[in-house]
Amino acid sequence: MEGCNRANVYTKVPDGGWGWVVAGAFFFVEVFTYGVIKSFGVFFNELMGYFNESNSRISWIISICVFVMTFTAPLSTVLSNRFGHRPVVMVGGILISTGMIVASFARSVVEMYVTIGVISGLGYCLTFLPTVTILSQYFEKRRSLVTAVASTGECFAVFVFAPAITTLNNLIGWRYCLLMVGALQLNIVVCGSLLRPIVIKPPDVAKSPAKPENLENTYMLENEQTLTSIDSIDSGVELSTSPKNVPANPKPERSPETQSERKEIVEQPEPELKAQPLLDFSVLKNPSFISYAFFGLFATLGFFAPSLYIIPLSLSLGIDKDLSAYMLSAMAISEVFGRISAGWILNKKPMRKIYIELVFVVLLCVALIAFPFAYNFSGLMACSVFFGCMLGTVTGTHIPLIAEDDIVGIEKMSSGVGVYVFIQSIAGLAGPPLGGVLVDWTQNYGSAFYSCAAGMALGALFLALVRPCKRGLCKKKLAAGQHHICQDGKELPVDFLEMDLGRVEGLSKSCQSLNQSPSNAIL
Repeated sequence: MEGCNRANVYTKVPDGGWGWVVAGAFFFVEVFTYGVIKSFGVFFNELMGYFNESNSRISWIISICVFVMTFTAPLSTVLSNRFGHRPVVMVGGILISTGMIVASFARSVVEMYVTIGVISGLGYCLTFLPTVTILSQYFEKRRSLVTAVASTGECFAVFVFAPAITTLNNLIGWRYCLLMVGALQLNIVVCGSLLRPIVIKPPDVAKSPAKPENLENTYMLENEQTLTSIDSIDSGVELSTSPKNVPANPKPERSPETQSERKEIVEQPEPELKAQPLLDFSVLKNPSFISYAFFGLFATLGFFAPSLYIIPLSLSLGIDKDLSAYMLSAMAISEVFGRISAGWILNKKPMRKIYIELVFVVLLCVALIAFPFAYNFSGLMACSVFFGCMLGTVTGTHIPLIAEDDIVGIEKMSSGVGVYVFIQSIAGLAGPPLGGVLVDWTQNYGSAFYSCAAGMALGALFLALVRPCKRGLCKKKLAAGQHHICQDGKELPVDFLEMDLGRVEGLSKSCQSLNQSPSNAIL
């Protein structure tokens, strides 16, 4: 039992191993979280009739749930960094199940706001974010593909849960149906127990041998090991710094102060690593992350319109209600192919993943604009399939991309995801009401799709600024005199720069001494 509770220790990112179990756990977490949320619409008519409330009042149940789920994302990050991903996900599963089961006994819609909206909403946050974060830590080369495939759980859940819940609702009523759904969601606790933490511990580097007394010989040896030998320059000149020109047994005089200083430096213990903060707000100082967060904020506005307004739009065109329901199923199935295709494309790495994501977002914007131009069943079905495919490419990849070096990197992914989803919560709460206001004002369901397309276009603009902001940050650090340089968007260590500058400076001084000394000239 103790072995099951220990962390998995690897010398490098495994890209497999226990990660496949974590991927399976993430699949079922998606089934019992987002799958249930997207299928909750089948209860709307029953709840409206029982509580005698309007559609907007009932819709606030899911709106509050989604808002709490995204708004409390920083809390999920803090708890995961403090107690670990496994216990947080297990507690979240208990909260989700408790909220759904208690909701089956609700006597008013306000009680549904508290049980499903607040309690289950908090549980959804504590389960989804830690699971996707630890899954990203188990994979590097296959991260995009594995995450995209595992995230298809919500698509299969919508495809299966919608007809199953509808049948159960007709047979046993909405209360017993909610009770059964809450009992099934206890499986999230089992999924959380499978999330074994991972530790990447590189092999211990052999300690360097004791330094010889002759410091000048040591200096020459280090130069020979780290720099290209100057003797290899095809000039026929032997510089005075070459080992060939050093006396056999040099005994340079060293002052006692110098020896004591060197001894203190050698005997000084290595500084202890500082504890990582529970929530690293330094990501907000990263311009590339800020641009990506604004992308998520505006793009989230485009995620809600089709699922909420596709059926009312089709009914306004005179399409039968039963045929309209098939559009949601087609959208869910095509989203599966979109997620898998996006993961496969990003795994191939033909170009930067940010640019590929930008193409997906632009195509998703085109899909939103196309909906109001459809005037029959076949046109709306084509738009639904295209939108579902493009939606899958974006929703299945936008969170794992935070782990890329262009944004925050895998080391700060946990904090980055928490802050990113928190910023998204604003659009998650305001998106559906904004679409409803536009529909009431224009008396046209197409206006909701246009507003979402406008938000998606703004998101594409900020996504296009991620790479320029990253390059600008690197140039700013270099101009500020910090000993860091950026290569391909990554920072290089200080030693690399000092070694390179030292080599150039040594060559220039040697050339000057040769020019000033005629005895060393080449005959």
